[in-house]
Amino acid sequence: MEDSDPIPNQWDDACLVAALLSLSPRHCKGVAIRGRHGPVRDAWLHLLDDLCGKSTKLRRLPAHASEQRILGGLDLAATLKAGFPVADRGILADANGDLLVATMAERMNARLAAQIGQALDNGKLIAEREGLRLKSSARFGLVVLDESLDDEPPPSDALLEPLAFRIGLEDIPPNALDNPNYTADCLVAARERLPRVFTTDQVIEALCAASLRLGISSVRACTLAANVATVHAALKGRTETSQQDAEAALRLVLVPRATQWPQDEVPEEQEPEPPEPSEAPDNRGENSDDPPDLQELTDILVEAAKAILPRDLLTKVAMQKSIRARAAAAGRSGVGRSKAPRGRRAGTRPGQLTSGQRLNIVETLRAAAPWQTVRRRMNEGQGANGQRIEIRPDDIRIQKFHHPTESTIIFLVDASGSAAAQRLGEAKGAAELLLADCYVRRDQVALIAFRGKSAELVLPPTKSLVRAKRALTGLAGGGGTPLADALHMGGSLAQDQRKRGRSPILVLLTDGQANIAKDGTQGRAQASADALSIARALRAQGIQSLLLDISPRPRAAAAELATALDAHLELLPYADAQSVSNLVRREAASANSGL
Repeated sequence: MEDSDPIPNQWDDACLVAALLSLSPRHCKGVAIRGRHGPVRDAWLHLLDDLCGKSTKLRRLPAHASEQRILGGLDLAATLKAGFPVADRGILADANGDLLVATMAERMNARLAAQIGQALDNGKLIAEREGLRLKSSARFGLVVLDESLDDEPPPSDALLEPLAFRIGLEDIPPNALDNPNYTADCLVAARERLPRVFTTDQVIEALCAASLRLGISSVRACTLAANVATVHAALKGRTETSQQDAEAALRLVLVPRATQWPQDEVPEEQEPEPPEPSEAPDNRGENSDDPPDLQELTDILVEAAKAILPRDLLTKVAMQKSIRARAAAAGRSGVGRSKAPRGRRAGTRPGQLTSGQRLNIVETLRAAAPWQTVRRRMNEGQGANGQRIEIRPDDIRIQKFHHPTESTIIFLVDASGSAAAQRLGEAKGAAELLLADCYVRRDQVALIAFRGKSAELVLPPTKSLVRAKRALTGLAGGGGTPLADALHMGGSLAQDQRKRGRSPILVLLTDGQANIAKDGTQGRAQASADALSIARALRAQGIQSLLLDISPRPRAAAAELATALDAHLELLPYADAQSVSNLVRREAASANSGL
């Protein structure tokens, strides 16, 4: 019997997934990566890009791209110029043979996710719209970046089911990123070997049996597991799948899909009769070179799954079902926003007419009118109709709309010193009052506490009142004041929220006095200099700020910090939660009205 390899760590498995996916996107279909933006995810994407080499390109699927731009449709500008329907192939058709990276996939429209999943399954794209029937090959791989929080729904099942792999990077520390064991050069021979790899019936049947005992009802999962076992064999230099390939497919494909703890097989109603003694005894157990039979291989896979599966599997499955049910009842945030522009009209802009955009016909004709005489002269002798109005892509004018954006209130709370408990109580009360308004204004609240030698993101941006209370409960105070680190963390979070289309507002509850520098060393002079330097950088980035001086007496340090931030300064020696909430609400209204 073949010995099993030791269970790799998370980063080793992530590197193995990158190698398998870059080796054959057609077999593996893709991977869903759970984890926010950071050095670990960037390192994995860089590794995937390196492994793809020249054979496969890594393309981005823009989060703001319309359904027509992704799937294809009528090219209006080319149609108006040619006088007959002209089709736009779309991003999926252009990415044939390549890998697509879909960012913020949890916000993708469910209909678009289903159409992309169908294209992954079929390997071709068929679109019928606007009088056109588009049919093109779409054998691409998909990298889904899932940035949802614990209480938010993940990407649609229609998008995740066709993908072979699901990995999590949030628990991998940056210092654990060892050098990968795979390079683009070592995959060249594996690509040449892959068509000659034979997948044994024993491996396929064992994977199917293990899938049933893990509570996986999808036949697609078994197919993907068999494909991954084949690609893994080619990667490891084998021409026939073995136990090691089956274990790798189980670990990477089936275990993340498990819905139950592996059950023992139900005994048959009739016990088989014992075999008659044979002259030739079965010595397979004594010979380790003989491959295991089907039942033995199935048992090996099930035992391997038990060693990997988390003990709280049933709890996690139930929680995921609850989150998806709430999302289905309440609807996904952001869905339909690009399809139904709203707000007051705010002029026009040149652009391409895609799904979700509104064409301003009058301004388009006004932009094209001065050029009609010139264009008619240029078209003379080409048989063109001189009475037809010729519209070119540069003439198209898209209607712009103005409407308030959602806000993210980022509290930076000074948790150092003897008054930390009082300050945290004020921040907690203000956050709870603001969260009560979030359901109407769709705002979010985040909390960064700084004490000791560093700042800590206690509460990521959320609208959940329960989560906010849980994060604030039991937060300890005391120690130094790392104000510079808190400003740096708050600025990074604000930039991330801007990229998501939100309006961030920094709310500082501090007396402005810092004694821990950015590098963690003590010293008031250097700490103040670092804090003011970062504050000026935040001011240059245009991040709106509000500083609440919570010291018993006004301090010059708070005023100097407010000037560096260009922040509105309030002296609140006896601030309560209601007054803080009113000030923040006023700043949010000011930010939205000024957009």
